[in-house]
Amino acid sequence: MAATGKYAWTAKVGEKGQIVIPKEAREVFDIHPGDTVLLLGDVNQGIAIVRNDQFLQFAQAVLKAQQPQEEEP
Repeated sequence: MAATGKYAWTAKVGEKGQIVIPKEAREVFDIHPGDTVLLLGDVNQGIAIVRNDQFLQFAQAVLKAQQPQEEEP
């Protein structure tokens, strides 16, 4: 039995270094033609593909959390 919300797919790298994101993965992660994805890499852990808009939301939340909180009177 697979863990809920956990997936694994394979993709071949073409001669130009391109990969095709499998249809099921695109459906699960709501990726459409023309969308921008961000590739995050770690030499020990590998590559992760993230939708750019979701990463930007995450980054904005991190930056907002770093801002000094105003003290209430």
